[in-house]
Amino acid sequence: MVHTDFWNDGKVIEDMTPEDKFFFLYLLTNPNTTQIGIYQITKKQIAFDMGYSIESVNSLMNRFIEHHGLIRYNPDTRELAVKNWGKYNLVRGGKPILDCIKAELKEVKDITLIKYVGVNVPNDSIRSIYELYYVTSNDTSTLRGEKEEEEKEQQQEKEEEQEDVREIINFWDNNGFGLNNMSGKERLLSWLDDSKFKNPKEMILKALEIACSNNKRYLKYVEGILRNWENESLLTLAEVEQSRNNSKPGNKKPRYDPKKDRF
Repeated sequence: MVHTDFWNDGKVIEDMTPEDKFFFLYLLTNPNTTQIGIYQITKKQIAFDMGYSIESVNSLMNRFIEHHGLIRYNPDTRELAVKNWGKYNLVRGGKPILDCIKAELKEVKDITLIKYVGVNVPNDSIRSIYELYYVTSNDTSTLRGEKEEEEKEQQQEKEEEQEDVREIINFWDNNGFGLNNMSGKERLLSWLDDSKFKNPKEMILKALEIACSNNKRYLKYVEGILRNWENESLLTLAEVEQSRNNSKPGNKKPRYDPKKDRF
C-alpha cells in the first residue's frame, strides 16, 4: 500500500531525487513484494524492469541503504527488506493476515531482516510473530520451544473454529433454514472471520434464534440483524441485551428491537 501522503513526506520532498522517488515506488510496488515487507529479488530483474543498468541499480541500492536508511539487501540470499513496511501495511491484524505473515516469515533465509522490519510494526499481535525470530544461534532451543507452542496454539484455534462451524451449521440445518442451501451457509460462516464481534459464534447463533422466533428463516434476515448490531456497535450479547432493555416502555428511545426491524 502506498499512501498519498508519500508525496508530502519531508524525507521524500527534501532528500529524494526524482530518480530516488521512482526507485522507492518500484521497491514498494513490484510483483515480488510480500505481506511481510521482505522479498527475494535480483538486481538484474530490477535493472530489467526499470530500464536501468546494473551499475545504476547498485548505486541506487547503496544510496537507499547508506544514505536514506530505508532498506537492507542480502546479496547472498537476494532478499530485500523495507524498513517501514509494517508502519503502513501491517496496522490491522485478523486471522487471514496473521496466517499469511506466519507462512511468509518461515520462508525468509536471512533472519536479521525479520528483526529489521519487525521492530517497526505497530500492531502488537503482528509484531509478536516477528519477535519469535529475534534469537541468536545460542537460543535455537528456545525458538524451537516457541514454535512448538505456537503450533499447539494454532491447532487448538483450528479445533475451536471447527467446533464453531459445526454449531452454526447444526442450528441452521435443524431449524429449517435450508438443508441444501450451501451458499447461504458459506455466507453466514464468513461472519466468523469478517465481523467486528468479540465472539462471532455467539452473535450468529443469537441472530439465528431471533430469526426463528420471528419465523424469518432466511439468510437476508439473519444478516440484517448482524449488520444492524455492527452498525449500532453492539458487539457482544451483553450489549445487545442492554440495548433491548433500554427499549422497554419508560426507558430511553430503543437502539435495537428485532421485532420492529424490517430487513
